Amino acid sequence: MTQEHCRTMAFATGLLTLSLALPAAAADITIKMAVPDWPPTRIMQDLANEKYKAPSGNNVKLEADFIPWPNYYERLAASLTSGEEKYQMAVSDSQWLGAFVEGGYYMKINEFIDADPELQAIFADLHPNLIASYSTYPHKTENYYGFPQMPDVLVVYYRKDLFCDEGEQSAFKDKYGYDLPCDPEAMNDVDWDMVRDFGEFFRRGAGDNLAGTTLDDDFYGIAYQAGKAYDFSIMQVNGFIWQHGASIWDETQAPEGQAEGVVNSETAVQAFEHYLSLLEYMPPVVKTGTMDIFKVDELFREGKVAWIVQWIGFGESAINPETSKVADKAAFAMHPGLRGSDGTLTRWANIGGQPFVMTTWNDEETVAEMIDFVKWWLSEEIQTEFAKRGGQSGLKSVYGKDDYASFRPWNHAWGASLDWQKDVWHVPTFFELLVQSQEEFDKAITGQQSAKEAMDNIAAFQQEHLEEEGLIE
Repeated sequence: MTQEHCRTMAFATGLLTLSLALPAAAADITIKMAVPDWPPTRIMQDLANEKYKAPSGNNVKLEADFIPWPNYYERLAASLTSGEEKYQMAVSDSQWLGAFVEGGYYMKINEFIDADPELQAIFADLHPNLIASYSTYPHKTENYYGFPQMPDVLVVYYRKDLFCDEGEQSAFKDKYGYDLPCDPEAMNDVDWDMVRDFGEFFRRGAGDNLAGTTLDDDFYGIAYQAGKAYDFSIMQVNGFIWQHGASIWDETQAPEGQAEGVVNSETAVQAFEHYLSLLEYMPPVVKTGTMDIFKVDELFREGKVAWIVQWIGFGESAINPETSKVADKAAFAMHPGLRGSDGTLTRWANIGGQPFVMTTWNDEETVAEMIDFVKWWLSEEIQTEFAKRGGQSGLKSVYGKDDYASFRPWNHAWGASLDWQKDVWHVPTFFELLVQSQEEFDKAITGQQSAKEAMDNIAAFQQEHLEEEGLIE
């Protein structure tokens, strides 16, 4: 071998050694996620931009596609069913799980949980009602598809300047014989009979006095969801049904569980009548069928109503002086309950919030990066930061800490509310059930039919439809 040949061989060997020692080039991976446009998803994007570093060393970027809430379901459904494979992940309402799992769009995650102690620890730390609602299909089975992105519940927003005003408190006590609740602890003990009193008491007209101020416009006592669109009445109606001890159609009992005789039981009709009875104390827009979550939010922020039931997810806008005229006057408490003969409150409510899911068309490297992103999102550090910025965490290790309630004024109501959450259907045919129920509820809300007629119509439709779908025998 010549000296020149030896030098060439040595150079080549050195290059090979160097190439083996160098790390592989980092890949650029974008996780495009369909999300509703509201504060919890904006906070997630901000946190990802500021803090996320992929453990793999790849350059991983979260790219949220912010879609307005009123158009979100239709836009996401159109994308998923079109075959365009636009999104790697999506924030999904829990009731969409069945339809989009059966459509082949959402990835089952059991194998990842089974193989990963970190994911197992996360699921062990989550409140079980969140897992049942956000992860499972069929509902309440051990088939998992989603991870909590923004868990949410209905709570009370109220005007502490009004409820704590000495003059208003004295007048209320004289009229109703008990104290007007002022601090959140007292407001946590409110039942629906008291809510009726709030509605009647705080109803004032233009020119009337309210807490020492002469009103320029009409003022109302209470408000909650009563809108025809999407799920903007059923989310509140279901709470009344469950608190009274009745039931919606129970998919976990399929195919034996029936709709007729259950959905329109005497108790269910009474529950809906109770819901309807409080509408007279609300702003007159309620009679138009447009009292959706956005209108309830607007009425409170504009200083038009004393007390509302609303999702925690809207709380940031209520305490922000740039968006709320009552930012310094807002206080928060747990959702009201139905008081039993022993004095305790039954507080069942329909859970809100959303999981995020992975779609089924991604390569292995992208799936691995999404799992790492989920673990980062559901880490104690990031969930704590999310909560400090106005989100909510479903991790007991986060919301169970003593300082959690100090992050936001509604957080004291969060953990205590989780035990009282149930969910609407997860079945693939949920949208047909939802639309028909909303239409019938709206006819009753707007005075076109009675509560019994509405519940009878809903039960008859569901019985026939679910029999056709094979979900009722």
